[in-house]
Amino acid sequence: MILDSINKTNDIKDVGAGDLDELAQEIRDFLIEKISVNGGHLGSNLGAVELTMALHLVADLPRDRIVWDVGHQSYTHKILTGRKDEFDTLRKFGGISGFPKRRESNCDAFDTGHSSTSISAGLGLAKARDLAGEDYGVYAVIGDGALTGGMAYEALNNAASLKTNYVIVLNDNNMSIAENVGGMSSYLQDIRTADAYRNFKMGLEDALNKIPGGVAVVDKLKKYKSSFKQLVVPGMFFEDMGITYLGPVDGHDIKSMVKVFKEARRYPKCVIVHVLTQKGKGYAPAERHPARFHGAEPFDIETGLPSVNRTKANYTDVFSTVMIKLGERNPKVCAVTAAMPDGTGLKRFSRKYPERFFDVGIAEEHAVTFAAGLAAGGFIPVVAIYSSFLQRAYDQIIHDVCIQDLPVIFAIDRAGIVGADGETHQGIFDLSYLSSIPNMTIMAPKNKWELSDMLKFAVKFGAPIAVRYPRGLAYDGLEEYRKPIILGQSEVIYEESGIALFAVGSMVKVAEQVRNTLKNEYGKHVSIINARFVKPIDEEMVGYLAKQHRLIVTMEENVESGGFGEKVRKCADEMGLDIDILVCALPDDYVEHGNVSILAHEVGIDCESIVEKIIDHEKKA
Repeated sequence: MILDSINKTNDIKDVGAGDLDELAQEIRDFLIEKISVNGGHLGSNLGAVELTMALHLVADLPRDRIVWDVGHQSYTHKILTGRKDEFDTLRKFGGISGFPKRRESNCDAFDTGHSSTSISAGLGLAKARDLAGEDYGVYAVIGDGALTGGMAYEALNNAASLKTNYVIVLNDNNMSIAENVGGMSSYLQDIRTADAYRNFKMGLEDALNKIPGGVAVVDKLKKYKSSFKQLVVPGMFFEDMGITYLGPVDGHDIKSMVKVFKEARRYPKCVIVHVLTQKGKGYAPAERHPARFHGAEPFDIETGLPSVNRTKANYTDVFSTVMIKLGERNPKVCAVTAAMPDGTGLKRFSRKYPERFFDVGIAEEHAVTFAAGLAAGGFIPVVAIYSSFLQRAYDQIIHDVCIQDLPVIFAIDRAGIVGADGETHQGIFDLSYLSSIPNMTIMAPKNKWELSDMLKFAVKFGAPIAVRYPRGLAYDGLEEYRKPIILGQSEVIYEESGIALFAVGSMVKVAEQVRNTLKNEYGKHVSIINARFVKPIDEEMVGYLAKQHRLIVTMEENVESGGFGEKVRKCADEMGLDIDILVCALPDDYVEHGNVSILAHEVGIDCESIVEKIIDHEKKA
């Protein structure tokens, strides 16, 4: 196999031109085999195989720098930079990441994981190069989906003034996670279909190059090509900004891409190369269902079906079902998502109530302010965004929603530890960053029924409110405990004395395990209180627990700094309570990728770790 000869950076340069297509197929087969076992981002990587190979053939790594937007399409890059043999550890604890990581390789120029950042980062690298008096190449690879994010336009505006070379590669597959929406998508579609211009240009250039003196004519024509483009290609958005546009070029034709990348590298300014690719290329199930294979669970290669059939609903499924009911009961309820109708569970809502569903593209900041406008206009918007991605809209939550006290509901999916996607995707800061905002109310359900009840409560609330829930199967225990949701009131699950486990959301299930262990192995008397509200905190319950127990143990799937435990301590101090409080939360650090259970143990919030902390604490008390 040709792939056997790819063991370190730049080995691809020794592969003969006639063998490159075969190598591309071998890489695809390798990716399908490995991701079918470990899971990972399949569709985006299959679509970028030839693009990545062409970049590696042109660039001199690690001297040159490649910045991958999001980075979920960088698997081929990892293979070509000596990490092929580590793919069995992909996204596993202690293994290689599914995203670029500078600590993994000096060929990873910038850590990424969120969208629309590559042009900014690449521009910074280009300016650093110029300031240092160096001359290496800088390539930023960005998808057309990421161009729906406002940060990309801010960077393009800045890059247009650059007086030295900087190459932006637009990987255009008409997809982000789901199908793209909006004006930029329509604009790029117009360019894709501008065959008259592309065919005329290629045919004319080829013909002139074959006749005496034709090369000089081609050079002359290139000087005047922009005026012709204005007539044939709609808009010429990039050229009008002052950025040289090259393309579109077939993103699965290595020879053509190598040629255009070399040409782009010669310009003393910012250049954008428009590359057309197919998401899921080479694997029929991924070509037919690109959204399903964006972030794939382990699957059967023959059928493309998941290896493990899910028989129970996850929290996203529950949210999806409840949203349908809320939309049916209240015509004011709207749904807003940032390019993730499938991931957030809003696809069903979009089909049933298309006029009240809004996919704004990969633009979380816009999503929040847009929702604020809907709320100011008398509607009840539910903004469904992953915890980690909502961080990008922090200013808008403060300025546009909470200052005006507008009734925007934040449905925060993937709150807490999410696992294999690692540091950039862990949802471990939302309790801290949201609870610092005046007028914000924060809830977290213990199980699937409470998620339903909290969403219904939120629709009637009439002010900013967040409901945060974890990734994974929805807990179906404690069904009998379904006290009505009352603002700021927690719920007693088990009432004894001695130790009180004051748990938030997903940690109520863990609290059950901790209680059983403490009772059965240590003979302790243990209460469990479901916090329900992180803000406002149940001050009355804190006072009651202080009188009935010697130790309050707060439990949350959030960093300790600014979290629920700190608020309980502050509350007890302000009330002058003489009570011992042990905070069980995540450390002030980032959490790497890996299995959720392994990570929970590593950061000390699983049953075993919390029991150990409680026993050690009581010994020292």
